[in-house]
Amino acid sequence: MWLLGIELRTSGRPASVLQLFRTLHRTRQQVFKNDKRALEAARVKINEEFKKHKNEASPEKIQEMLKMGSDVELLLRTSVIQGVHTDHNTLKLVPRKDLLTENVPYCDAPTQKQ
Repeated sequence: MWLLGIELRTSGRPASVLQLFRTLHRTRQQVFKNDKRALEAARVKINEEFKKHKNEASPEKIQEMLKMGSDVELLLRTSVIQGVHTDHNTLKLVPRKDLLTENVPYCDAPTQKQ
């Protein structure tokens, strides 16, 4: 993950770093909706990683970091489910609608092949 200035100076495609930065923040807002601590922690981590690599000059390394950032965004979007504590031993899962679109409904009594 990486700072906007990286690509602005080196690879000639400034839009891809900026696009990834924005996409990660949008995904963060969707995935951690209503969880102020997680929203803030993710915001800090995204910004920190981009700033940490702001002086990267290698186009290959930049491309590798862009790929990693895209993979992280996909993982967040497709794998993270929020949970809410309902009591000290119970956690209620709150999946987003986009996570449930590809799932097949559960069936208690499977049909037999004939």
